[in-house]
Amino acid sequence: MYIQQLYTGCLSEAAYYIEDQGEAAIIDPLRDIEEYLLIAKERKATIKYIFETHFHADFVSGHLDLAQASGAPIIYGPQTETSFPIYKAKDGEQFKLGGLTIEVLHTPGHTLESSCYLLKDANGKDHAIFTGDTLFVGDVGRPDLSSGNLNKEELAGMLYDSLQQKIRPLSDEVIVYPAHGQGSSCGKNLGPDTYSTLGEERKTNYALKQQSREEFIKSVTEGLNVAPQYFSINARINKEGYESLDGIIENALRPLSPEDFKKLMGDDDTIVLDTRNASLFTEGYIPGSISIGLDGRFAEWAGSLLPFDKPLLLVTEPGREKESAVRLARVGFDQMKGCLKGGFEAWKSAGERADLIINVDADELAMDIRFDPKLLVVDVRRETEYGDGHLAEARNIPLETLTDPGTMADFNDTDNIYLHCASGYRSVTAASLFKRQGIHNLRNIMGGFQAIRELGGFEIVKENSVLN
Repeated sequence: MYIQQLYTGCLSEAAYYIEDQGEAAIIDPLRDIEEYLLIAKERKATIKYIFETHFHADFVSGHLDLAQASGAPIIYGPQTETSFPIYKAKDGEQFKLGGLTIEVLHTPGHTLESSCYLLKDANGKDHAIFTGDTLFVGDVGRPDLSSGNLNKEELAGMLYDSLQQKIRPLSDEVIVYPAHGQGSSCGKNLGPDTYSTLGEERKTNYALKQQSREEFIKSVTEGLNVAPQYFSINARINKEGYESLDGIIENALRPLSPEDFKKLMGDDDTIVLDTRNASLFTEGYIPGSISIGLDGRFAEWAGSLLPFDKPLLLVTEPGREKESAVRLARVGFDQMKGCLKGGFEAWKSAGERADLIINVDADELAMDIRFDPKLLVVDVRRETEYGDGHLAEARNIPLETLTDPGTMADFNDTDNIYLHCASGYRSVTAASLFKRQGIHNLRNIMGGFQAIRELGGFEIVKENSVLN
């Protein structure tokens, strides 16, 4: 028996490769499938099955391309309806993989079709369970993402039944392999580990505590953040199908001279996305560009902030063109029209106009905040972060809301705006969005709220208390 977890940090996503006696199965593959094919080739194994735990909302699955490349069937659990051929397994149905057995456990609740896959060893003993978004380390999947005609309370009730009837009866030593880890928006508060055991989860996971159905429903449905806007788009893509990744990447990597790039920028619908590190972006960028750096939670923020129905042009650090394109495709972007050949340096060398963002330290904010009556501090962290502690003068406008019409309507270019997030990544993205709206009198606070706290001397408000 061989099991490999393939974890993708920027999506907090785990796919799995399982193999025995030369036969392999892939669970919840990403859209870029080369790694799965390479592992199977290196281990001289044949991919026999592609298992999907549910319609993923936070990334586009690689099931279609992997099925075409390997010839393996795509297997979903009960209550699954797709626009492409699948094998719809029955609850309790078993699949042989070498000397191993994989049993389907239908566990609706996160979604209606959600299913777990119980792996039994050659002796028929339960060894591990691949739980998808049904059970995480320290959490469970949120019940408000794909409910059909059901509300979140009804789905939460189904999730309670699934956990009680299908998961809790298993033994403590069974390994839990979930589809996501900490940082994923598919749950409320996932733990830092990417796998666990059922015994450990019984001790530490609030959702597996002994509680009534009503108590469980309340605990699972309270305190849910608004889901990223792209979740519904990705779930639809996974259900209806998509174009092959190869053609999308070929278009995305088309090298464009500064002259050709500028011509394509002339289309009002075209978005210029700059994926360089935030510090490089602030030093100089193509006017109108949106900054989303590869070094943060890139795909998640791209999906949350960018339109899916408009052409994208890419500006990247040299050598990171393909990485940018693949990570965008993972969350469903398929209208990438090319990359700026030579990156921003080529743009500058061509004598084209550039813009920049002024960075300031927290101590400069401390000085200006005392003497400038027009100074506006904008905190672009999420509401929960803001509530845990913020500058008394700060106005909270979460980054994900900055693309909503009217969000910036009451700002003027005469305002003296200071932007910050937690550490500096999101505030640069926010600054680029402000600038696209013609608001240029702004400064980015380097180090964000962390630097503000460390400097001290500010009035910090937390709920109804004041921390100096």
